[in-house]
Amino acid sequence: MLLAAVALIALAVQSQVHVPKPTAEERAGGGRSLGEIVRQPVFVVAALSAALGYGLMNLLMTATPLAMDFCSHPYSLAAMVISWHVVGMYAPGFVTGSLINRFGVLPIIATGGVIEFFGVAANLAGMEFVNFAIANILVGVGWNFAYIGGSTLLTTTYAPAERAKVQASHDFTVYAATATAAALSGVLQAKAGWIVINLSAVPLMIVVVAAALWLLAQQRRVAVAPAE
Repeated sequence: MLLAAVALIALAVQSQVHVPKPTAEERAGGGRSLGEIVRQPVFVVAALSAALGYGLMNLLMTATPLAMDFCSHPYSLAAMVISWHVVGMYAPGFVTGSLINRFGVLPIIATGGVIEFFGVAANLAGMEFVNFAIANILVGVGWNFAYIGGSTLLTTTYAPAERAKVQASHDFTVYAATATAAALSGVLQAKAGWIVINLSAVPLMIVVVAAALWLLAQQRRVAVAPAE
């Protein structure tokens, strides 16, 4: 009943948000084919950042209460860890946009991947309450940077007439990855264990960081090319 009340409050607040109607150009549709758009390196990096950042966060978050129960931590501590994880996810949102404007979207995406890596390191360092708490806060912050960064980068990949289909394909990719991670989390915890779950996340984080840094290097190379 409390969750239903929260949903109604959220609905009341959201009803006051006035989203501009689609322009004539947006309603006309057309533009490039979706296949052409998704082959852009910028789109690939944006989708990787959002999908892997979100999926990895969900994988680790979902497995955390199971791992804590296995270590005989009480339910109240598991609830506290997840609560602080949610704070880590959303509190940085007040400044993430400003950080992107100041440092650029690709450095923020790469930073998000690095922060998630440190979250994994905290998980691997021990199975005390403090390890779970620090790890989940870091994973939440890393998700914020990677997901918001990827979503921001996506907006540079399409023209107004292409917006709807590009956003739809991006969202499908992100939430398919997230659902897959959630479904695998319990199975991996039961069959492979907590250490394997965390180690399996490392190469995917490396992909996010490497992709962001590669695209950043490409863009800088193009920017200085005319001067040469």
